[in-house]
Amino acid sequence: MSAVGSPFASTFRRYPAAKFGVHAVLICVSLVFVFPMLWMLSTSLKPIQQTMVFPPRWVPETFQFRNYVETTSYIPFWTYTWNTLTICVLSAIGTTFSSALVAYSFTRLEWPGRNALFGLTLATMMVPFPVLMVPLYSVFKALGWIGSLKPLFLPAFFGGAFNIFLLRQFFLRIPKSLPEAMTLDGASEFTIFLRAYLPLSRAPLAVAAFFQFIYSWNDFLGPLLYLTDQQTFTLSLGLQFYQSQHGGTQWHYLMAASFLTTLPIVLLFFFMQRTFLSGLSSMKNVDA
Repeated sequence: MSAVGSPFASTFRRYPAAKFGVHAVLICVSLVFVFPMLWMLSTSLKPIQQTMVFPPRWVPETFQFRNYVETTSYIPFWTYTWNTLTICVLSAIGTTFSSALVAYSFTRLEWPGRNALFGLTLATMMVPFPVLMVPLYSVFKALGWIGSLKPLFLPAFFGGAFNIFLLRQFFLRIPKSLPEAMTLDGASEFTIFLRAYLPLSRAPLAVAAFFQFIYSWNDFLGPLLYLTDQQTFTLSLGLQFYQSQHGGTQWHYLMAASFLTTLPIVLLFFFMQRTFLSGLSSMKNVDA
């Protein structure tokens, strides 16, 4: 948000030095959040002997970029990356499309009990995953899915409560005259959904896909519960092997792998931030 359009615009015009003071405070606060990643990057470039020295050194005596090459062979890093990307992409596609369908039915279609079921859908957000672990595990075990990637992405094809709410709020902003005109032209509800609602909802759809991608990328409890073969492990689960192989923790490898795991998410948000913020701002001033 620019200074002109911010709620502090008048203050900044009256006191120009206040703008620089606010920016200085924000930069200092941001350093608190950036600190772990900078330390992770610093440790990933050190030899193992320098990782535990006291007092700690920010700048390595010798930069060992080969740590990033060796870390990919220390454990099957690229196998974990492929498994993680498979889960994230399929989950993002599944939850975005299914949530959009459900949100469309809550917005456009009139059917008995619609509002009550929407409230029940929102209530499911208050149920934590550990409460559902045992029954879900029993269901997936009966289906023969334990040990495979299916329990980690197939449930996403049944929608998510938060994404349904997010997309419904945006669908409410689409003028009713548009689908009504398409209905008069003989378009079916599914045609209206595909040709009108989805093209107009690119930003919120991107937000829903981004949220699901991040959740699946960082998920640790799900893979820990359902995966049994190391060849199917995700990055979040596979990184724990850095703490057990060869009789000790290879901190320089662990930090290199952690940095490689974190970097794609940072880059994804960097390139999608305009779409991401546009999708969130489109939810303003919408009546439920």
